[in-house]
Amino acid sequence: MSLFAFTINYTKTARMPITDDQLRGVFKKFDTDGDKKLSKDELKAAFEYLGSYIPGWQAFLGLQLADANRDGFVNEDELNALVAYASKFGYLIK
Repeated sequence: MSLFAFTINYTKTARMPITDDQLRGVFKKFDTDGDKKLSKDELKAAFEYLGSYIPGWQAFLGLQLADANRDGFVNEDELNALVAYASKFGYLIK
């Protein structure tokens, strides 16, 4: 008989990668003022929600990449570029 007898109950929940459609939904959810444009602050909040370690930096880079008309926002037409950028990071469904 062993001197140390213990049982470990460990359950791991499988987490799946987030899809592009789900990412799009997350970004739209963080359009808090409802203007159909994402500001840098709204992007930062979305990247925080997704679990980014550096949400401010990812918001800055995402905005630089996706903001084709350079108005300082990501609009509906530019959202696909933002989703393509964010999908590279392998975020998981919460």
